[in-house]
Amino acid sequence: MDDQEGDTTAAGTAAWHGRLEHIRGNGLSPDTAQTSGMRRFEAVSGRTVGSRRLWMGRTHVAPASNSGDHHHGEAETAIYVVSGHPVFVFAEGEDEVRLETAPGDYVFVPPYVPHREENPSPDEEAVVVIARSTQEGIVVNLPGLWAPVDRPEDAETP
Repeated sequence: MDDQEGDTTAAGTAAWHGRLEHIRGNGLSPDTAQTSGMRRFEAVSGRTVGSRRLWMGRTHVAPASNSGDHHHGEAETAIYVVSGHPVFVFAEGEDEVRLETAPGDYVFVPPYVPHREENPSPDEEAVVVIARSTQEGIVVNLPGLWAPVDRPEDAETP
């Protein structure tokens, strides 16, 4: 194979073939943006594995507690409930809407939507897996669900 066609490794695999990254569950990093009342752990990000379009991690909400109100900027966020029965709260007009979930459920959070996670269980931690459409875990903490949110003019309104 000549240089125009691409380099090869000793094993004969084209050099453009990437490698898989393995992140062990007990090796997640707590060195990520945090919100009061919850703990976020980073698994896949630009910093940990060089991802360019994805952030993924795990979040824990202690029993009988809730997170502060926040949003995730331009990131679309997908949430998978692993354990517990977390409640996801957001504002719709004048109303506070509560999505009560169970293990196996999924929740989608559009960009810039203020929300919070609550764990009403008196003795069970809530654990969720989070995937975001950005390579870093964007977190903007807010004083309340109805707080004004700065968003770029070209951002779609949720």
